[in-house]
Amino acid sequence: MPGLIALVLALATLFFALFAINAMGAAAKARRERVDARLAALALAGPEVSTQDIVRRTVFSEVPWFHRLLADLRWTSRFERVIRQARMTGTPGVYLLVSAVLAAVTFLVAQLATGSLLAGFLAALMLGSLPIVRVYRRRAARMANLQRQLPDALDLIARALKAGNTFAGGMRMVADEFADPLGPEFATTLDEINFGMDTEKALHNMMERVDSLDLMFFVVSVNIQRETGGNLSEIIGNTAALIRERFKIHGRIRILSAEGRISAIVLLALPFAAAGVLYLIKPDYMSLLFTEPLGRVMIKSALASMIIGYFVIRRMVNFKV
Repeated sequence: MPGLIALVLALATLFFALFAINAMGAAAKARRERVDARLAALALAGPEVSTQDIVRRTVFSEVPWFHRLLADLRWTSRFERVIRQARMTGTPGVYLLVSAVLAAVTFLVAQLATGSLLAGFLAALMLGSLPIVRVYRRRAARMANLQRQLPDALDLIARALKAGNTFAGGMRMVADEFADPLGPEFATTLDEINFGMDTEKALHNMMERVDSLDLMFFVVSVNIQRETGGNLSEIIGNTAALIRERFKIHGRIRILSAEGRISAIVLLALPFAAAGVLYLIKPDYMSLLFTEPLGRVMIKSALASMIIGYFVIRRMVNFKV
């Protein structure tokens, strides 16, 4: 009977996933048809059609009712911004749907394999969160690359200003010379300026797109210089030097906290190593942990304590500079 219930749930999950994918495809097709119809109408209407402002509309899901549901959640807006910062495709609804399907299938498989609801829940939580974790890790890696590129880019702008180029010309050099992620971000800012947006607003938009404290230093210093005056090349050069000093301090802190990170790895690996050695020497002792109810409770408690300890140690050795 439990196997039949699990099979029915698995089929229902698969049916829901196929239905959602089909609905997203139909919604995307309908939207493309509306855009084509609108363009055709504009082409037939000629120059008498009044122009309208183009407003960027955030799409959380291609499925209308799912989009309305996600639009009411604050986390969805933040996650959509994380997706853009990671330069990944797809809407928040797609990642949530993939996570839900992966979690449901994992729960069913783990529950059938172990017969434990807790094991199924933990496995579903771990594997179901992988798509979202991947987005956040991709964003973190991209922002780290941007942080490493930023001091050299600011030095290039400072040298360009000293050579007689304009600030926009220095930004163009950065956009042309630097690879992703910094080059495309500066190119987007230049495009906004060329289309008539105020420089201060364009720099603010870049600061909103990029989650970087160092870039915020650069934007704020440039905006203050535009209001109060001063040597812009010297200001940008000093900002680059400040960012490099922060990198040096961060490196020293990582060296000083390396002992704590190694201790965390040793403390996490030691119980598994000791359990393996005990199992090889005396299997009867270790088998009690899996056959007796109290032993299973002890294993679950130990795993929970290790997970909590890992996050506590990680928080202790993770310093903000």
